[in-house]
Amino acid sequence: MTWIYPPELRAALGAFGLAPTGESPPSLVRDALSELYRYELRRLRGRLLAGEIAKPDYIGHVVALRKTYWPLTMMPAVWEQVCRPDH
Repeated sequence: MTWIYPPELRAALGAFGLAPTGESPPSLVRDALSELYRYELRRLRGRLLAGEIAKPDYIGHVVALRKTYWPLTMMPAVWEQVCRPDH
């Protein structure tokens, strides 16, 4: 199957250095994005533990990170629906 990624999703993925092709299954792309998100969360927690971020400010950083990774709010089945050629 050939997958078609909508322009806004493609742009969001491009901001993370991901450039899926028509052969890239949405589940694989979503997993790659999820790995990046988890890496960023671990890095953020490391900054908290190192004292670079004050504890009261930590949640604001986490929320900002979640907003940046908005494509992950879509469940895997939704990715497949959105990226199907006949959507």
